[in-house]
Amino acid sequence: MADQQAATVVSFRGAVTCARAPHGPLGLTLTGRTAGQPGEDLQLAFAGTAPADLPERLEDARVESSAPGTWRITAGGREWRFSARSMHVHRDLAEAFYRAIPGRPAPLRRRLAFGAMLALARSRVGLALLRALR
Repeated sequence: MADQQAATVVSFRGAVTCARAPHGPLGLTLTGRTAGQPGEDLQLAFAGTAPADLPERLEDARVESSAPGTWRITAGGREWRFSARSMHVHRDLAEAFYRAIPGRPAPLRRRLAFGAMLALARSRVGLALLRALR
């Protein structure tokens, strides 16, 4: 039965791993890929006890908050309710960052200099020469 006031925190697409840490500050961590476009890697960590019957892996899970400190996970026609003091969101933004800021090739002189140093480092004589130049 869906809550009237429930707000969707995140919808995952595909596999979601559920990691428990009963003795740590974060009792449950969900890791997966978001359902939105573009799908990004996301971790939700909860400072509370994980539901006892929550499996280690879910498919197409959704996390909702109905009241402060009250959370609900739904997946595969099942739901799990639990309490947590806080929730921490970790997004992997590397893909978006590198798409927005394209890499720049190293200048030809620098590539040649590093290539020469690597070639020298392949032999004992070259290593001795590099140590002497240092």
